[in-house]
Amino acid sequence: MHIGSALDQLGDEVVDHRFRGLPPDADGRTVRGLAAERRNLHSGGFTTPVLTLSAEAVEHNLRSMERFCSRHGLAFAPHGKTSMAPQLFRRQLDHGAWGITVAVPHQARVARAYGVPRIFLANEVVDAAALAWMARELDRDPDFRCVVYADSVRGVRLMDAALTAAGAHRPLEVVVELGAAGARSGVRTAARAAEVADAVAAAGTLRLTGVAGYEGELAEADAPRVRAWMRELVSLAVEFDKAGRFQHTEEVIVSAGGSAWFDVVAEVFQELPALSRPVCRLLRSGAYISHDDGRYRTVTPFNRIPQEGSLLPAFRLWTQAVSRPEPGLALVNAGKRDVAYDLGLPEVQVIREPGGRMRSGKGLTVSRLADQHAFLRGAEEVLPEVGDWVGLGMSHPCTIFEKWPLIPLVAGDGTVTDYIRTVF
Repeated sequence: MHIGSALDQLGDEVVDHRFRGLPPDADGRTVRGLAAERRNLHSGGFTTPVLTLSAEAVEHNLRSMERFCSRHGLAFAPHGKTSMAPQLFRRQLDHGAWGITVAVPHQARVARAYGVPRIFLANEVVDAAALAWMARELDRDPDFRCVVYADSVRGVRLMDAALTAAGAHRPLEVVVELGAAGARSGVRTAARAAEVADAVAAAGTLRLTGVAGYEGELAEADAPRVRAWMRELVSLAVEFDKAGRFQHTEEVIVSAGGSAWFDVVAEVFQELPALSRPVCRLLRSGAYISHDDGRYRTVTPFNRIPQEGSLLPAFRLWTQAVSRPEPGLALVNAGKRDVAYDLGLPEVQVIREPGGRMRSGKGLTVSRLADQHAFLRGAEEVLPEVGDWVGLGMSHPCTIFEKWPLIPLVAGDGTVTDYIRTVF
């Protein structure tokens, strides 16, 4: 399906009880129709809790990473598992992305359903049904590219057998994944990497395209460790090229880069010498598009290189104070069902009183979460009154996005300009 028509169909979806936080009187409207009304978040009938994305912050973040990649000669395939939002995929592609990274075949199917032309599947795929689907997609669309990982000879043989059984005509592109001791998947040695590469070369259904890995799972990761590991990855690409292993590919993909070390990745990629084929230095950071008010605010490389750019937190979860049961405690109507909490509890950012006056949430902390409540602690004079709206910031975009199927995109003046559909 063409990406434009698929996104149009998202706009045709009917608003109803499935979507938390949306105005009850909007039931029966299409998403496109509701967006055209340009309702105000605070006066347009929205109910709490409701997760929002800042329109300005999302645009800022898209432009910031586009500039960074352009400045450093990087291709960019942002990790789609962060948002699983086809509208955001489209905007990432419009801002120069090479393609979209995914982690599992289901995510690849979502990306393809919305017309993503290049998919980097950062995992070894040994599921026969998934591989048969990939073979059909490659045969159906001559412009489609799909690149997958391999880190074992057995995995390569399973891929080859499944693709052969599926009658694949176009080879599936494969990069050998480099790991590290104690880290996640990936070969642990250059010798094992060579064995996997030779197995790929021997498989008629596969084509060796490059090398890849993920530095974010290194044990006790810091700049020197990440830099050393990146140099191993670059050296692996150079050695494969010297051995003639890339003779059947038009370009060599060398890929790494999460959201915490893309500065070091860019630095070491500059050390990669010319190879026998053109080189695609492919970065895969995903959390940047929304950023956050927790882990990624702390670890973003732009803290180290502020001259290179910046990212803005785009999420705000609006809740409402519903109880003041004892001194020093207020409860708001959002809990574990609504809030990401795997990388820390949310922070209280702002209080909005019924008349519209806004004040800082300074002095308030979220002490714990129940299923449908958050416990706010603070001095009596700073606690929200029952009925006040409370804006929370959260950590970890991946687990924020996944809890909300339709997210209002809100301009700085409170106007809801669009609704972002997630497909998890």
